[in-house]
Formats: sequence, structure tokens, C-alpha cells
Amino acid sequence: MYGSRGAGARASVAVVGAALLLAGCSSSGGDGKSDGSGAKVTQQPKNSDPFWVNPDGNAAEQVASYLKADKKDEAEQIRKIAEQPTGEWIGPENPESEARGFTEAAEKADRAAILVLYNIPHRDCGQFSQGGAADGDAYRTWIDGVAQGIGDRPATVILEPDAVLHLVNQCTPDEYHEERYDLLKGAIGKLKSLKNTKVYLDAGNAGWGHPDQIFQPLQWAGIDQADGFSVNVSNFYSTEDSIAYGKQLSAKVGDKHFVVDTSRNGNGPYTRGKADENWCNPPGRALGETPTTKTADPLVDAYLWVKRPGESDGTCKGGPKAGQWWPEYALKLAQATE
Repeated sequence: MYGSRGAGARASVAVVGAALLLAGCSSSGGDGKSDGSGAKVTQQPKNSDPFWVNPDGNAAEQVASYLKADKKDEAEQIRKIAEQPTGEWIGPENPESEARGFTEAAEKADRAAILVLYNIPHRDCGQFSQGGAADGDAYRTWIDGVAQGIGDRPATVILEPDAVLHLVNQCTPDEYHEERYDLLKGAIGKLKSLKNTKVYLDAGNAGWGHPDQIFQPLQWAGIDQADGFSVNVSNFYSTEDSIAYGKQLSAKVGDKHFVVDTSRNGNGPYTRGKADENWCNPPGRALGETPTTKTADPLVDAYLWVKRPGESDGTCKGGPKAGQWWPEYALKLAQATE
């Protein structure tokens, strides 16, 4: 119910995009890209949104494709996604080169990269984005690669969506609990040893249960070392409900700050289907608040688009594999957004 992040399906494409940017595809000092067709993607104002917009992302490519086909209305709709910073999900194979590519491109544009780390062993409980590191040692090596790739460049890291939640809801078998706590604590320590990296450990969403059930597991996972926690990652709960949940949880973990994934919560959660399937490519959803550090509450460090709008949750409701770009769904998200 909580998985389906799907970073690996687009990792190689993302690295190529970052490499193209570094090779000089950007214009205006790294603030945009133009291929001559009018498909220009620009950075958002740094004072309210200090995060990097990838000018070579799937949405930007879709804008260019629509313009080439003279579908200007569709292009302008997808531009709502293309011109916002979204999380870059680091794949399992080349963590150092991917992290370096994204953070170098972001630094060149005078912005911070948003990186999502989703590779914990036994992740997703066998659902649409099955996978994860083979074992604890492989995961530690992977985290080391990510850290080496980031270096001293600015980055905001969302650490392991659902990893703590799945320990609480019994999705992850008991025999893996102790190792997972150790891996998460180690990952936070490694990433926080970097000069300019912020780390937010994922803490579920407003719809799964109560903060009383997860605050102690977050402590066991090392939340005290992190900058805070993330809520609503890849989910659809309203920003208001997400903030309420986050504030309740914050009070139990030393008043830690948090970030909210607002990527697809514009219309709130889908409630008309089967309850255990409403997280997966639900119809009738909309984009939420655009990424910003100017939020409605001082405990909320940012609204972020952690989940990349337009990428599938999995092979449900006619969608492609988890993490693959789905232009029809992306267009519907954008069209439903004021």
C-alpha cells in the first residue's frame, strides 16, 4: 500500500540529463534551457524556492515533444510540472555518479538538489517497486557512494520513504527490524557528516495511523541526528492534514522540523476505490502547492515535490511500471490544477 517509488527505471536517463546540463545545454548562467522550439525551463526565484529545477527531466522533454507536435495547450499544461523542482531518486547501480551529477548541476545553477534515497533492503514489502539493496553491507556501500557524490555541495535528502512506517505496520518481518534501525541511523550519521546536506527521515502520512505509533521507532532510527522528517511522500493527503499530523509527531520527537510532499495532493486523497489501492495512480488528482520554503507553519521547512508528478505508481489502473513517465496521467494532473 505504501510503496511504488520506482527510481531505478529512470536513473540512467536522469544522469544523462545532468551530464548534458553540465556540458553546456543550459542558458542564462544555468537558469534555463532552450532547444530552439520554445521549450525553455527556468529556475524558480531562489528567495522562496532554493531548489534545483532539472531542465532535462521527463516533464521538460514532454513540453518539447508537445511543442514539436504543435500541441501548445498540452505543452503549457505540462510546463506546470516541468518548471518546478522535483526529487531526484537515486538508483541502485551508480549512486556516486548520479549524486554528483545532480548536485553539480544544481550548484552550477546556484540551487540545492533534492535527492530521494529509496534502497533499503526488503523495501516495499513485495509491491510494485520491489527491490532494494541485497543486504546491509550493500546498503552501507551504496550510502557511502551517495555521500561521496554529494560532497560539500548543497543537497536536501529525503531518506527512505516508508522504511520506518513498514516496521510499525508489520509490513517488514520482525527479523529485519534491528538491522533496519542500524542502517537508517548509520545513513543519517554519514549524510549529516557532509558540510551542506540536510536530511529528513520519512515518517509516513496523515492517513496511516497515529503519531503515537511511530515516534519511538523514529527515535530508534536516529531522528535526533537528522534535520527532521518528511510526511506524505508519494501520497495525496491535504497539506492541512499533513501539517497537523507532522506537528503532532514533532511534539513527540523533540520539536523536529519537517517537510511535506505536496506534489499531487491538490484534490486530497482518492476515496472511491478500494482502500488498499487508493494510493496507486488514483484518478482525478491534481498538483498541490508548488515547492517553497515559505510555508504555513514555522515547523514546516518546505513544501517539496518529492514524488515526481507524472511518473507512475505502478502497473495499476492502466499505468506503466513504477517510476516510468506516464504523459496521459501527467496531463490530467496538470489540467486539474488551477
